[in-house]
Amino acid sequence: MIGTSVLMITLTFYFYQVFFSPNTLIDLETNYMLKIKSNDTYKNVADELFEKAVINDALSFGFVAKLLGYQEAVKPGLYTVTPRMSNLDLVRMLRSGRQTPVRITFNNVRTKEDLAEKITANLEVSETQFLEMIKDSVYIRKFDFDEETIMSMFIPNTYEVWWNIAPDALFDRMYKEYQSFWTEERKAKAAKIGLNPKKVSALASIVQAESQKSDERPRIAGVYLNRLRIGMPLQADPTLVFAAGDFSIKRLTGVHMAIDSPYNTYKYAGLPPGPINLPDINSLESVLNSENHKFMYFCAREDFSGYHAFAENYNDHMANARRYQRALNAAKIF
Repeated sequence: MIGTSVLMITLTFYFYQVFFSPNTLIDLETNYMLKIKSNDTYKNVADELFEKAVINDALSFGFVAKLLGYQEAVKPGLYTVTPRMSNLDLVRMLRSGRQTPVRITFNNVRTKEDLAEKITANLEVSETQFLEMIKDSVYIRKFDFDEETIMSMFIPNTYEVWWNIAPDALFDRMYKEYQSFWTEERKAKAAKIGLNPKKVSALASIVQAESQKSDERPRIAGVYLNRLRIGMPLQADPTLVFAAGDFSIKRLTGVHMAIDSPYNTYKYAGLPPGPINLPDINSLESVLNSENHKFMYFCAREDFSGYHAFAENYNDHMANARRYQRALNAAKIF
């Protein structure tokens, strides 16, 4: 009887230790972010935890995982393993799929390649997978976009998603955010200035490329809307840079103005077929809440402050432009 009691006490103590004693990051104070890929097996998970010294005792972890049925129920995702978790806590977290969400942020985006790099930076989905989908004309049609306008669907911001979000689920989420942004009020504002959400995005991308000064953007938007109303070509320099595909251009010439592209707003009147970058919320709002004025022209100020000089007529504009050209020459920017 005594021997049986001792054995029971010993087994009870052993099982208590196996289930409840600390077994993760014993000598550390920092968390470990465990990424379990969609095709990972239990062996992949256990090997990483042990080889990266996340768990101290692999045998006890495996025992608890087996008893709780985790070895056959591995769930992909990103998990935060904190110091001194017990096997029971760790296995319960992994078995339940209690992931840690990740934040995705994308801004200062010019091309689909830029977007793919930034939006997938913290995700399991690869740049290649994302690019294939955003360039798939059949797939993007389900969202009522085409190859020229699809970038309009992505509203630059910070979003929380699961690390292992599927590529199609990512597109669905971005479309949902697009729909949330384009409220009935914003659609009404767009209609009032003769545009729809896609056209607002195209114009906002030009406004954003023209000025980094958010307080000036509504005035620039007003200039372009004035031109659109009378059928005057937008003559927006950033569209030439986009058409040329060379974002290092600092000074445009007649060669650039002669490029035959629907994005050449010197050659073709109206808005380009799609945005020339990913306009942020400030730029979109600048178009929707543009200044009502009589300015038809603007050019960069000669002080290189980033702001612009505005004019109602061509003669005043040329006077402003000459001042800026002299400043460029003096600075040896050709």
